[in-house]
Amino acid sequence: MNDQSANDIGRRGFLIAGTAGAAAALATLRAQAAEPQAAKPGALAELRVPAIDPVRIGYVGVGGMGSSHVRNLLRIPGVELRAICDIVPEKVERIQKMIAAAGQPRPEGYSRGPLDFKRLCDRADLDLVYNATPWEWHVPICMAAMEAGKHAATEVPAATTLEECWKLVDTAERTHTHCIMMENCCYDRPEMLCLNLAKKGLLGEILHAEAGYCHDLRGIKFSNEGEGLWRVAHSIARNANLYPTHGLGPVAQCLDVNRGDKFDYLVSVSSPSRGLQEYAAKHFGPNDARATRRYKLGDVNVSLIQTALGKVITLYHDTNLPRPYSRIHHVQGTKGLFEKYPDRVYVEGRSPNDNWQELSAYQEFDHPLWKTEGERAKNAGHGGMDYLEDFRLIWALRNGQPLDMDVYDAAAISAVTPLSEQSLAKRGQPIPFPDFLRGRWQSPRMLHVMEI
Repeated sequence: MNDQSANDIGRRGFLIAGTAGAAAALATLRAQAAEPQAAKPGALAELRVPAIDPVRIGYVGVGGMGSSHVRNLLRIPGVELRAICDIVPEKVERIQKMIAAAGQPRPEGYSRGPLDFKRLCDRADLDLVYNATPWEWHVPICMAAMEAGKHAATEVPAATTLEECWKLVDTAERTHTHCIMMENCCYDRPEMLCLNLAKKGLLGEILHAEAGYCHDLRGIKFSNEGEGLWRVAHSIARNANLYPTHGLGPVAQCLDVNRGDKFDYLVSVSSPSRGLQEYAAKHFGPNDARATRRYKLGDVNVSLIQTALGKVITLYHDTNLPRPYSRIHHVQGTKGLFEKYPDRVYVEGRSPNDNWQELSAYQEFDHPLWKTEGERAKNAGHGGMDYLEDFRLIWALRNGQPLDMDVYDAAAISAVTPLSEQSLAKRGQPIPFPDFLRGRWQSPRMLHVMEI
């Protein structure tokens, strides 16, 4: 092993070993919160709070995604960025300069260590705490925000264990605060066109969907910066459908999950793990620790979800093998179907018999949000969907309206990872989903992004 390889392994080993230390710190933090007593079951399903204008934000975690969200927020009316937190002081300084250059007062910085977000949450002049941190910090930061009377927004996934999912739900209900998982793929233009077709009935009754996160992350997982510093630890430690939200979020909306239906149970299987080992052997040498290490994560996971009304979702996770990017997004109804990757539609009686049509044939069904905000969104991250998710969050808070997704959506979608892990450990046995709404899912209600 050369010196650089040894240094890289030492750094990564420290970070992976540090996960255990971080877990101990997180356990201490969680233990500080009293066991929540839930309010009326499902009480936040249509949560409206008094209009907040301007929305005063504290932002935690300003790496790649955090910086992108800050840039979006600086372009959205009614936003004041009051505080910035990151464990890297240089990142805090960079964002402070960015905000000042945009004409806002320089926000206060917090960088005294991994728990300094608690000081930020305790500020009296914040309405919303938004975080884009490594996954294991999402729940502690959201809980600290809600306990301090602030609304909480987090990057995906909202939680990584069932216990954490329930902590978010119970804490949000008890404190009567918003807690939203910021799933940007729900705002991608094709997905929103599909949602509009589904809600207008052109696809008929939606019976089946396929979705996934199929993205070659080998280079990122072995990177010595950004997500590479922590993401590979999850591939080492867990065999699961590890990142379900990007694919599942949009199709769950088409299927009215938590709005008349719910995820009922899940079955999960995974292939062997080969991709990370072979990639590491090729790029770092066969004797490198990264090539000889055991990775629990199967290269391809397939999870089947059945809903309470009998609908079926096939959900894929594929991040360790060479492949072009895809979220799949297949929505099948009794009158037609929509697919992305490639983008195409078939509607019986409208499309040529047994022939796909391009999305251009359905531009009249472009979602109204893209019609009104698409021009402002087009230069933002991920093709504009990042801007739209931030815009909708701020719009709802400024107008005292329910959010497009709520804490129950965050919990149900994030629960796929621990449930799939349980199913895999039991050779594919069905595992039931918790009922985070405690029965209230049976009452149909509006998906508020359709009210535009």
